[in-house]
Amino acid sequence: MTDRPLTLGQLRASGWQSRPVKEEIRINAVAKIRAGQPLFAGVLGYEQTVMPQLENALLAGHDVIFLGERGQAKTRMIRSLTGLLDEWMPIVAGSEINDDPYHPVSRHARDLIAEMGDETPLQWVHRDQRYGEKLATPDTSIADLIGEVDPIKVAEGRYLSDELTLHYGLVPRTNRGIFAINELPDLAERIQVGMLNVLEERDVQIRGYKIRLPLDVMLVASANPEDYTNRGRIITPLKDRFGSQIRTHYPLDADIEYEIMQQEARPLSVGESLGVTVPDYLGRVVATFSQLARASNHVNQRSGVSVRLSVSNYEALAASALRRGLRAGEHHVVARVDDLDALAASSIGKIEIEALEDGREGVIFDNLVRGAVLSVYKDRVDPSCTTAIVDAFEEGLVVHTGEDMSSEDLAALVDQVPALQAPVAALTGGDTAPAAVAAAAEFVLEGLHLSKRLNKDTAAAGATYRGRT
Repeated sequence: MTDRPLTLGQLRASGWQSRPVKEEIRINAVAKIRAGQPLFAGVLGYEQTVMPQLENALLAGHDVIFLGERGQAKTRMIRSLTGLLDEWMPIVAGSEINDDPYHPVSRHARDLIAEMGDETPLQWVHRDQRYGEKLATPDTSIADLIGEVDPIKVAEGRYLSDELTLHYGLVPRTNRGIFAINELPDLAERIQVGMLNVLEERDVQIRGYKIRLPLDVMLVASANPEDYTNRGRIITPLKDRFGSQIRTHYPLDADIEYEIMQQEARPLSVGESLGVTVPDYLGRVVATFSQLARASNHVNQRSGVSVRLSVSNYEALAASALRRGLRAGEHHVVARVDDLDALAASSIGKIEIEALEDGREGVIFDNLVRGAVLSVYKDRVDPSCTTAIVDAFEEGLVVHTGEDMSSEDLAALVDQVPALQAPVAALTGGDTAPAAVAAAAEFVLEGLHLSKRLNKDTAAAGATYRGRT
């Protein structure tokens, strides 16, 4: 920072030019789009839907409201907008509202420049400090957003009419930056009225002061579409002042959902003594479970099925495998079909199951899990390889699985039934480790059961697969 201008005179001599925040964002967005770079890192599945609309809004210099159900990366995109700001920005030293050295608006900055001229000291603000955010709650006040008289400053001897007695709210303090309001419909309607000037006239008025602060702010908001009628609504004049309304959505297919899960799930770190792996096919079962839940008429779609459900289920699956590995004393453990039982706890509270009869919630949940396993099984296992496996069971083969069954014992089934080698190898990618082979073999057996080609008896100790005759 030592090579940056530290006074107003040095800033002028450097040739630095002041730009409105939306123009600044537009110029930086143009550079990224021209270079073929994504606007935000880590936001997946919106490349052909949401991103083009957002690019249009930024290029047009619009204030934006994101409309969508929970868990659709609205807040992540909003917070990532700071990456389109210049890395550093000069302000008048000591300014509470990021005064532009060339166009000061606060009394403090105007007086300081009038007194010191080109010797006025400057500060440099990083782009991360140019972002402000407020979760809209019913108790949010105009003072929180716009400002209020500071009684302490009055007690120090200033007159109420003195502009220096003002305590600026969140919006003025985000001057020359981005201000976000999450869950906008929860904001009381009379408070929403106070935001009208910010969006249109670009100023704020505090209490009855004859003061006008022309602010340079990009306003961004998020809302759940159901909030328009449930908890509150966005008043029509406020909606009219947002330049663009962008509708977000859940992942359109299981592949994108799986990619998001892998990106967002927290890794299980237990040191070098134990490694945990969730095989690709079981990860896709978790992703498919969420996809099926979003299409099920037994799940309340108004509340949504968040991507957080997929991430939590993926983490729960890995944790269940870890617990099993710790009890078995294994050094490397791979998640199995048995571990899918852990999804029940991580799913409760994240989806609302609508059942006409009490006690049906568990049945509906189990059906969703079975449907996900069957869908992935049909996609990943060649049916021509399974006839010989079924024949072995019809001849009297019985297989027991469960938490107490070690990976070595379950993997030995592949040597006992040679027909299992091909589908297991396809699922493991050639990995011959007992834990990987055991997980794949159990997945094949479960798929055959769900395809109605094997019988399965379930007990507290595990499951038993046998022929249908």
